[in-house]
Amino acid sequence: MKKLLAAALCAVLAVGALAGCGSKGSGEDSSDAGSSAKTAKVIDTDLTSEEYAFGIDKTQPELLEQVNTFINKIKEDGTLDEIFDKYFGGGEPTPVESAALDESKDQLVVATNAAFEPFEYMQGDSYVGIDMEIAALLADELGKELVIQNMDFDAVCLSVGQQKCDIAMAGLTVSEDRKEYVTFSDTYYQASQRLIVPSDDTKFADLTDADSIAAALAEFDSSVKIGVQQGTTGQSYVEGSEDMGFPGLEATCQPYKSGSLAVQDMLNGNIDYVIIDAAPAAAITEAINEMQ
Repeated sequence: MKKLLAAALCAVLAVGALAGCGSKGSGEDSSDAGSSAKTAKVIDTDLTSEEYAFGIDKTQPELLEQVNTFINKIKEDGTLDEIFDKYFGGGEPTPVESAALDESKDQLVVATNAAFEPFEYMQGDSYVGIDMEIAALLADELGKELVIQNMDFDAVCLSVGQQKCDIAMAGLTVSEDRKEYVTFSDTYYQASQRLIVPSDDTKFADLTDADSIAAALAEFDSSVKIGVQQGTTGQSYVEGSEDMGFPGLEATCQPYKSGSLAVQDMLNGNIDYVIIDAAPAAAITEAINEMQ
């Protein structure tokens, strides 16, 4: 699965690989900055504790009830665990196809950002990922045709709030800010943020808990650049969010369209670190390291 993702990332990352060297806040030897052998590693400590849920159109309370009933069903019958095991245990993804949007048909229109492996990403022209397989099963359960609308992450909840889509399924952390646009379903996954660093970085080598890592991050000034996927909890963690209880950092927050672009730019020397959700952090670093 990761080799397929690596191949898909090649075209996206090729331009980024040509970028010049920049910030060196991670303490790397600048002589290695252009080396294609540079790799990334994930600091194996949760910085946060979050819950994922689906964002439902507020004008469709019956859909919310149906989704919650469905989540409970796939939890109880083991289907959800089977999907998790497939993506976290090295199984084979089941491709999901999207029908064309047609208002004359009975369709379930799902808003997502297919750049967030293992929850949603592309495999050729097909959608794959935990959320995408759940979406396909949900559409079948409801007797509807599945339509997937792929968009920037920060537009996902907005599109549902504007009734352009029925449901947001995009590795969404439950937050008060997003409740302005959607009604959240019951939760289905426990998530967290993790820090990605260049493999030769030693700043966090002896730090083994979230408090000590957070303290080290708090020591950075604006000369240190931390990459995030735009609109995600990682951005809230770096910039600060009263809603989510994050005090924010003095480091400069650098948003990207995807986490993979952020990690590649870190390896190019243009930023120092990346903060993103734990499961995508593992998938992205493995895929990019295979390409180096």
